Amino acid sequence: MVHTMLILIAAATPVPKLWYALPLIVSISLVYGATRHEHLKPILIHSLRSAIWVTGFMAVIFAVIWLAGFWN
Repeated sequence: MVHTMLILIAAATPVPKLWYALPLIVSISLVYGATRHEHLKPILIHSLRSAIWVTGFMAVIFAVIWLAGFWN
């Protein structure tokens, strides 16, 4: 009963949709890094760079869309 109540409370609370991007960025970065390297250390270094690049790209797109909203 308590477990069901916790699930219902968690489902009812609003979750910022930006948090859905975090697992996507991590998984995309890890897969992209693993396709380029075979050892763990270069994979993690490349994944970190990829995650920074993807996050920066998403921030630029967000800024463009946010600025375009002022012209409506």
